Amino acid sequence: MQATKLPGQATLGVMGGGQLGRMFVHAAQALGYRTVVLDPDADSPAGLVAHQHICADYADAAGLAELAAQCDAVTTEFENVPAQALQQLAQTRFVAPAAAAVAICQDRADEKAHFQASGVACAPYAQIRDEAELAAVSDALLPGILKTARMGYDGKGQIRVRNRAELIAGWAELKQVPCVLEQMLPLALELSVISARNAAGQIVQFPVQQNLHRDGILAVTQVPAPAVSAELAAQALAAAARIATELNYVGVLCVEFFVLQDGRLVVNEMAPRPHNSGHYTMNACDVSQFDLQVRAMAGLALNQPRLHSPTVMLNLLGDLWFDAHGQERTPAWAQVLALPGTHLHLYGKASARPGRKMGHLNITAATAAEAEATARAAAALLGLPTQW
Repeated sequence: MQATKLPGQATLGVMGGGQLGRMFVHAAQALGYRTVVLDPDADSPAGLVAHQHICADYADAAGLAELAAQCDAVTTEFENVPAQALQQLAQTRFVAPAAAAVAICQDRADEKAHFQASGVACAPYAQIRDEAELAAVSDALLPGILKTARMGYDGKGQIRVRNRAELIAGWAELKQVPCVLEQMLPLALELSVISARNAAGQIVQFPVQQNLHRDGILAVTQVPAPAVSAELAAQALAAAARIATELNYVGVLCVEFFVLQDGRLVVNEMAPRPHNSGHYTMNACDVSQFDLQVRAMAGLALNQPRLHSPTVMLNLLGDLWFDAHGQERTPAWAQVLALPGTHLHLYGKASARPGRKMGHLNITAATAAEAEATARAAAALLGLPTQW
């Protein structure tokens, strides 16, 4: 059991310098912690606001040694940090989440095996690691989605395949790396659950979040989830808690689910970190997902979060910084911020490009209907779709 790292008396480190690391740093600093970021980008969003930035590769032995020397506890802001690096840090420092949990999240086949071991249903699937496994794929899994087993995110490393010919071509397109083929299921909607668990096994959870993706990237999150019954929400919360407990997980864990057209709930994937779909917690809850990340890794008590305002979160991609002709522009921030209950979070990235996550907009209101109406007005001002 780790000793409690008290505010104002400890240093917390984070592997990764992106926007999630930046928001973690802000939450840690609000409690008086000193912060250190390890990231190879000299201009990383988190590195620019931390007390110290170690500019080094995630596998750099000297950089990891310096991080361990500076910090009392270390976390990660993304799942593709090398698990071996977390193992090295854990030799001398408390690391949350642990390398073993992150390693499972890094491999889709291991992840699905963990879901099944936790008693949580996922889509039927098959591993494809060689020509023999490709040939042995059951026709029942087609049409399906072919996904690289590792390093896929935001719709990258995924190909929809309708038949065996497309499956063979898709595996070739993905360079014949190890893959998972998932049966394509009739989806009604997508959900996610964010849990925080500490080293003592205590779990707290945010409300179920209803999500809309466009081109594989999260676009809109609504809380309370408008199309989710109390029974389905309870099922999702219980499933996410089992998944975290079976991992012996410490930290913030996001579990994403599909709701099928027949009402069944199946798990899709998990992320061993705060998640885009939880950004609304920064303004709509009394503690945010980043506050709980700090508390879990510092050994502090985890308070059950309270949703105090209905909310909609709009993800802001770099496309907003360009007009229809590809010319750079400034989004209509002044008009958006004139709307009631709008909270703009920009990530401090030096340049925008299509598809790049640049920020998010949280809208809070007294009622879900008011939050929806304001969110649609903001979306119209920004040139985003207003229907979801």
